[in-house]
Amino acid sequence: MTKLIVGLAGNPNVGKTTVFNQLTGMRQHVGNWPGKTVERAEGHFKHGSYEYDVVDLPGNYALSAHSMEEIVSRDFIVDDDSDVIVNVVDAANLERNLYLTVQMMELGANLVMALNMNDFAKKKEHIIDIPLMSELLGFPVVEINAKTKDGFEDLLNAVEKAAKNPVDSSEKLAYSNDIKGHLSELQAVIEKDSNLLDVPSIWTAIKLLEKDSIVIQKVQQSSYGSKILVEVDKVSKHLHDVYKEGPEEVIANARYAFIDGLMAEAVKRPAVEKETTTDKIDKIVTNRILAPFIFIIIMWVMFQLTFTIGAPFQDMIDQAFGALGEFIGGFIANEYLASFICDGIIGGVGGVLTFLPIIILMFLFLSILEDCGYLARAAFTLDKLMHKIVGLHGKAFIPMILGFGCGVPAIMATRTMENEGDRMLAMMLVPFMSCTARLPIYAIFIGAFFADNQGNVLLAIYLLGIAVALIVAAILKRTLFKGLSTPFVMELPTYKIPSIKGVLLHTWEKVKGFLRKAGTIILACSIVLWALSIFPLGVEYGSAQSVLGMIGNVIAPIFAPLGFGTWQAAVAIIAGLAAKEVVVATFGTLAGMEEDDEEGITSLVHDTFTPLSAFSFMAFTLLYTPCFAAIGAIKQETNSYKWAATMCAITLVTAYIVSFLIFNIGKLAGFG
Repeated sequence: MTKLIVGLAGNPNVGKTTVFNQLTGMRQHVGNWPGKTVERAEGHFKHGSYEYDVVDLPGNYALSAHSMEEIVSRDFIVDDDSDVIVNVVDAANLERNLYLTVQMMELGANLVMALNMNDFAKKKEHIIDIPLMSELLGFPVVEINAKTKDGFEDLLNAVEKAAKNPVDSSEKLAYSNDIKGHLSELQAVIEKDSNLLDVPSIWTAIKLLEKDSIVIQKVQQSSYGSKILVEVDKVSKHLHDVYKEGPEEVIANARYAFIDGLMAEAVKRPAVEKETTTDKIDKIVTNRILAPFIFIIIMWVMFQLTFTIGAPFQDMIDQAFGALGEFIGGFIANEYLASFICDGIIGGVGGVLTFLPIIILMFLFLSILEDCGYLARAAFTLDKLMHKIVGLHGKAFIPMILGFGCGVPAIMATRTMENEGDRMLAMMLVPFMSCTARLPIYAIFIGAFFADNQGNVLLAIYLLGIAVALIVAAILKRTLFKGLSTPFVMELPTYKIPSIKGVLLHTWEKVKGFLRKAGTIILACSIVLWALSIFPLGVEYGSAQSVLGMIGNVIAPIFAPLGFGTWQAAVAIIAGLAAKEVVVATFGTLAGMEEDDEEGITSLVHDTFTPLSAFSFMAFTLLYTPCFAAIGAIKQETNSYKWAATMCAITLVTAYIVSFLIFNIGKLAGFG
């Protein structure tokens, strides 16, 4: 079979990932680009006599050197031997999408355009002449529907033809004669050095005029470097004299002029743009007064549904693990082996897996909110609040919203921020967002003490994280991270009904990570906790006389002012540094799974906490130092242990202060 390497490129929110999921299904994996902390989604499938290797490139608006995503996208197009780049565009916002298309044409990419969301374009009365658009661009344009897979067969046929007969699309670019002439002058000098011809010379010429640091560095190392840069200065000065603007603006205007010409020729639009359903919904959803309340209501409904639907399944899994522990315990004569399997493995890992239904539902709802377009509105809504209180723009809140899923990709997402101070500040705030790893902790305590108000209490915990993040941000912005924030520019995607397959794939990808963690980190921690609970031999399992109990008793007084000065709570907090689910695994290991469910974790929690100290404990686990993976992500992103240590100090101090206030004010108010 012939192998094809295909990249999917496009703006954010154009359906690129839906196309990727539809093509590759479950035959995909996610890793990092070699040497870079940017996720690389790669999948495989077969079509006819071709075996496809598809790479979902990061969503970009341009191919500059401003962010890591833009750099890896253009590196892939230039260096990774891709056969074809499929440019997925939103037909309803074609003009904006074509800016990236034009830049890929400058790069000489072998392109095929997948024109998605044409149904939305038709609703706006935008009629696209696809054959004419293809002729003007110089490469195939294929209409598709990413959700239904309509047009996919035509798209793959076009890709296979393009792979056989590659086209240099840069030849179709029609800039003004003046700009073309100056670019030709630069190209003539650049083409004298064969080392600079791995990309079209027009790309190098344009990037030099745009002061692209990576291209300038490459040219400086070439044998004609000084001569080329002198020519660049001469052309830049001339363009400024003629157009009264810098060369970057002149080039951008030339691109937009080319796009305007394309739109005028190939797209028929109404004289007055029709108000779309998205516009009508946004008048309410992004309303200055209503938006925060809508956000809170949506979160509340999500939490209520999570517990209402998940609780029966959680109880079933809980009872199944309890029965499994009893069954296995009855067959094993050696008490230590029985304890190892029933208390250590089933009690620890099983105690965490009982919360799998809650985790699945939370990921499912978050995926639906993201795919339908609401999550972007939540970031936009909270941007206004952040800007007023903190002076930090909403671009910092996008990683924080992602932190509701997992802190590690959320920390990595801060690399899209141009301002270094804002980026560092966002990294310090992400750990305050309640990731799904903490959900099992909340589920234990809410089920034990707040059964009648489960959704309300969970919403309160999430809002507490946001409120504390804003307060900490306000303090840090005036101390460690002084200075102006960059303006917040964000696209609000069109509302759409989420694809069932896409939502399920997103959910499965995240659940798979949770199960992997349960089989590795949580299992290893459970075994260590079991060993510490059983030694020295002869003491009662999981008692204060065990090694674990002795360690806990040394640490416990530190947490006494917060209301949970017991050795069990202390060791759970320390163990939670490995992964937050290990807090539950600790209680599961100490409680064991041989007893009846009512006498297990719930009984241990009831014996160790009061409702007030339970809420204080939940607040502490929400806010204190995140898991080792998140600490490692900050070290990797900043290339410095200093910022990782700073984040640990900020979160630990904040958690202690907030929990102290919750417990002691609650006591004074009579809740003790």
